[in-house]
Amino acid sequence: MVDRDWVKKIALLARLELTEEEVELFSRQLGDILGFVEQLGELDTTGVEPYIQNIEETPMREDKPGESLTQEEALKNAPERENGFFVVPRIVEV
Repeated sequence: MVDRDWVKKIALLARLELTEEEVELFSRQLGDILGFVEQLGELDTTGVEPYIQNIEETPMREDKPGESLTQEEALKNAPERENGFFVVPRIVEV
């Protein structure tokens, strides 16, 4: 059902670096999860009312400004910074 190549492809798309042990572990775990979902699809739900949670309004909270980090505090643990900004590797090819 879930093979190692599929897990490696998903990891690549998610930009995750997995060890061979993790690939093996996730292959088994994802296979188990998908097997369980298949079992749920086989259940007889005749006569079971669908559960629909109808929320008419999203609960909101008051927007109160609070203290924030200084630029120095925000950049304190940054592995790389330049002119007061975080420097991150390019991930999109142009």
